[in-house]
Amino acid sequence: MEFFNKELVDKALEQTFAFIQLKFEAHVLTLTLDRAEKKNAIHPQMVQEIAFAMQFAKQTNAVRAVVINALGDVFCAGADLKAFMGMVGEFESSIPKSDQEILLGELFNKVHKPVISKIEGDVYAGGLFFLAGPTYVVCNDHVKLGLPEVKRGLFPFQVMASLLEIMPKRKVIDWCINGDTIDANKALEFGLVTHLTTKETIDETVNSIINKLLENSPTAIRLGLEAADYINKKESEHAYLMQMLQKTIMSKDAQEGMLAFKEKRKPNWSDQ
Repeated sequence: MEFFNKELVDKALEQTFAFIQLKFEAHVLTLTLDRAEKKNAIHPQMVQEIAFAMQFAKQTNAVRAVVINALGDVFCAGADLKAFMGMVGEFESSIPKSDQEILLGELFNKVHKPVISKIEGDVYAGGLFFLAGPTYVVCNDHVKLGLPEVKRGLFPFQVMASLLEIMPKRKVIDWCINGDTIDANKALEFGLVTHLTTKETIDETVNSIINKLLENSPTAIRLGLEAADYINKKESEHAYLMQMLQKTIMSKDAQEGMLAFKEKRKPNWSDQ
């Protein structure tokens, strides 16, 4: 996973980020989604910045675990579709755009370090990458998780692929085609959440996981996760699914679904 110049990535903590915050302390790199005013919706530049941070974690031996959290009441509302359609707006970031395609669904396996998602707010659509990809998911018991894409004329192609690696196939398909919202207890039952906590105990749980990890050989863990990544290589699959998402976004149903959502009415599907 070398999307960026290694020398530039070595200076990651000196960079200016528009959509995330980074902190490195006691062998733990903490990556915080910092777009609370937009419910931490995934912007194309946010993907670049996350990939940059993950490359720093991978190439820095002193990083032995990565924690992902988020500012605001919503952990992540999914993709910012307007931004991905070209309306990116203005932002200040020193992170360049990689000349390679970056797929969020693949990043977590490529870092070859344990990744812990600390989920304290609701998660929707593409935000579920932050649950499907990491090694551990520590989640507050009040959190809701939703896949509403089909209600907007879209489909969670890449998220589906990531969920199929964790959850039973029929549960994944049912969730994707019904657009339901589930609670954290159901997510724990499905294996999508590894640790269920409360607001009062989430920090203690995350720290307990980290302390256990730090007791073990970082080299053995890194090589083991690298082997697991090799066994499950599916790069071409995610590239295909990204193409399918782009095709769906341009469909009549997608345009109608997003307009209906904006106008707070039921969509009139074209059946084409």
